[in-house]
Amino acid sequence: MEEIENNSKGGGLVDLPPGFRFHPTDEEIITCYLTEKVMNSKFSAAAVGEADLNRCEPWDLHEKAKMGEKEWYFFCQKDRKYPTGMRTNRATESGYWKATGKDKEIFRGKGYLVGMRKTLVFYKGRAPKGEKTNWVMHEYRLEGNLPFPNLNRFSKVSKNHNVVC
Repeated sequence: MEEIENNSKGGGLVDLPPGFRFHPTDEEIITCYLTEKVMNSKFSAAAVGEADLNRCEPWDLHEKAKMGEKEWYFFCQKDRKYPTGMRTNRATESGYWKATGKDKEIFRGKGYLVGMRKTLVFYKGRAPKGEKTNWVMHEYRLEGNLPFPNLNRFSKVSKNHNVVC
């Protein structure tokens, strides 16, 4: 039986049954993890690590993962390309993450838009001549009419700066 640290409930170890997989829904990522992180920067979860995706190559992320073999979850802070701009910096030393497709809306129940999911693909090299790889990342961010009263006291910058990838 595998044991992991349970940081979200004050420490200790959690015994997991064989075959356990951390596979949250999009809505659970937003409401149970990202919302908690925005409201409490010290919040941590047993299955979600922390990573700076601009300083870590995708093939090195497994070293920062708390669990999982081919799929990992991380709390991240978005980096701006320019100090006064809104564009996000998604470059690493060896490549960059490029957004692909349309952002997916994430709803809680029937009608509460709580977040968005952006899909990104990693390219080696520099744009526009980068070479596409098989690395895919989903970036979850808060959005919409959030049904969490305590979240309203946080600035839009704080809510848009923290993501789960």
